[in-house]
Amino acid sequence: MYNQQFPSVTILGSTGSVGEQAIDVALKNKIQVNALCAHKNAKRVEEQARLLNVKACAMADSKAAAELKLALADTEVKVYSGDDGICEMIGENYGKNEVVVNSVIGEAGLKPTLATLTAGKKLALANKESLVCAGDFVMRLAKEKGIEILPVDSEHSAIFQCLRSGSKKQIQRILLTASGGPFYGMTREQLSDITVERALAHPTWNMGAKITIDSSTLMNKGFEVIEAVHLFDVRPEQIEVLVHKESIMHSAIEYIDNSVIAQMSVPEMRLCVHYALTHPQRTEAVIPRLDLTQIGKLTFSKPDTKTFVLLQLALDSIARGGAVPAVLNAANEVAVAAFLQHKLSFTGIFDLVTETVNSLPDAAKIDSIDDIFAFDGAARRLANEILERRF
Repeated sequence: MYNQQFPSVTILGSTGSVGEQAIDVALKNKIQVNALCAHKNAKRVEEQARLLNVKACAMADSKAAAELKLALADTEVKVYSGDDGICEMIGENYGKNEVVVNSVIGEAGLKPTLATLTAGKKLALANKESLVCAGDFVMRLAKEKGIEILPVDSEHSAIFQCLRSGSKKQIQRILLTASGGPFYGMTREQLSDITVERALAHPTWNMGAKITIDSSTLMNKGFEVIEAVHLFDVRPEQIEVLVHKESIMHSAIEYIDNSVIAQMSVPEMRLCVHYALTHPQRTEAVIPRLDLTQIGKLTFSKPDTKTFVLLQLALDSIARGGAVPAVLNAANEVAVAAFLQHKLSFTGIFDLVTETVNSLPDAAKIDSIDDIFAFDGAARRLANEILERRF
């Protein structure tokens, strides 16, 4: 029996870290899951579909969709295929007040975000690239549809919760925290020999490979600044990034009266998913209690943007506007993939992304969402060309 006080959900990216935690939260709170979406792990989606008794599934990979359809042939589960199939599934009516959790990785999550808002459904957003690439368009559509986007990233969930103590107009500063990654304090020379294995060993959070690398380069924090600008309608200069290695204070707001309201907990993403799915209520915990006596102290420092240049590049990109942040994201996706395949050094990520962004100055001037996708494609082609030519 499902808990009727909570809306039902569709989970996009169900086989990833956030997706799996969303399923865990749904089971513990008896929240109905209507549909699932993943890239190509058909075996895991089949297991999830049977466990949750869902109505539909979608696979971005066509071969995986065919495999899943065969595996679920003894059920009434409808299986969709490809990007268009995912968006079609999102548009189906599964009941009132449905929430779509978008935890798809990368720019691939943008179209599902737009499809969710177009369908008039609530959006629990873990795909920061939707706002990085097309924040103006996404927020405009959300406003037109009267939909409040519920942030799932730990930092933005923290800010969202802190806003219950004031209004957006009363924000003086957002204090956006960062763990600093495993290499904070190192020089550019020291970073040059970082291996894939070392970069994937995050000191605090258990995340997927791509976001773990982004965290180690501080690119992820740059993306989060851009996301916060759009999500909370603030200026870039109102956001201060703080390196906070303990990852206990997930972010804070300084209001115009100079009071600072912070959200703290053990570093567990399930809390963020839990809050998004049960908002505006709070229900019994799905994470351990925070014992500050065991933590002992909380430390804060400024990020090194001269060494970790991608954070500053992200700040410059949001200032330039247009499709520049989309170019930044596309180049970074190419660079991180190359690093994970041992085709590019760790510091090569910095160089490849920087050169790609600086080589497309016209990206600052756009007229439509189609321009976003066009510059995304152009940036990927250029980044791959630079990769082959220089690295």
